[in-house]
Amino acid sequence: MSFVRQLPRAIPIRTHPSLSRPLSSSSTPNRTAIITGGARGIGKAIALRLARDGYDITINDLPANQPLTDTTLSEIRALGRNAHSHTADVSSLAAVTALVDSSVSALGPLTTMVANAGIAQVKPLLELSPEDFDRTIAVNLTGVHNSFQAAAKQMIAQGTPGKLIAAASISAFRPQAMLSHYGASKWAVRGLCHGYSVELAKYKITANAYAPGIVDTKMWEVIDREFTRRTGQAEGEVMKKIVGEVISLGRASVPEDVAGVVGWLASKDADYVTGQTIVVDGGVVYT
Repeated sequence: MSFVRQLPRAIPIRTHPSLSRPLSSSSTPNRTAIITGGARGIGKAIALRLARDGYDITINDLPANQPLTDTTLSEIRALGRNAHSHTADVSSLAAVTALVDSSVSALGPLTTMVANAGIAQVKPLLELSPEDFDRTIAVNLTGVHNSFQAAAKQMIAQGTPGKLIAAASISAFRPQAMLSHYGASKWAVRGLCHGYSVELAKYKITANAYAPGIVDTKMWEVIDREFTRRTGQAEGEVMKKIVGEVISLGRASVPEDVAGVVGWLASKDADYVTGQTIVVDGGVVYT
């Protein structure tokens, strides 16, 4: 009895003219990447890093962030790379499938999917509503699954190797009060990467995650404000305490710290790495 589920014979996948053209021995196909949640913060830093590394980039974000998306697209093009955007809610598989189709139509065959989009909410477990929990899982976990599934099907149809990279967190290793549902979603991302790495190895598709610590972004500002409201501490004191007492390197990280690790995971140097979650936290969690 086989425990390996076979993929359907017919997968409706967008193709690109470059897939049917023979490559000369001297030509190399463009590398393309989709970054979800790519308009700002870590996602933007990843997009710019991959553009510098020679990738053409599709930015995905929500319609409300379109001005930020447009700025990021301009910065990518200034680096001499092609850039494209497509709005989509990653919690919808249909929307993510359309995102992949749009990227392939605009930029060519898909090389790398970076499932970076995520949300965080500061709230004790006993105060969580079903909607709070479901929304966190829908974006942080189901969004990764949707992104990985749609991208993997495209890569398999292309007959090319590929890289699936997801956002986890140090909360996937170390619990934090009032971020427990966020941590649970990120623990699950680690497990999802394990599963995808096993099932897709035969297609030469790898699946890995990056686990940031405290990163100086808009998301952390939101978390800090809520901790401040709930604990009565002065704004900024939570980060100051963590940096001073918990982070070995003595500073919060910046998005570029994380982007460097993602750039490595997206490179040939990481072709033999799969199923791993790489911690980028300045020395908080030791695995």
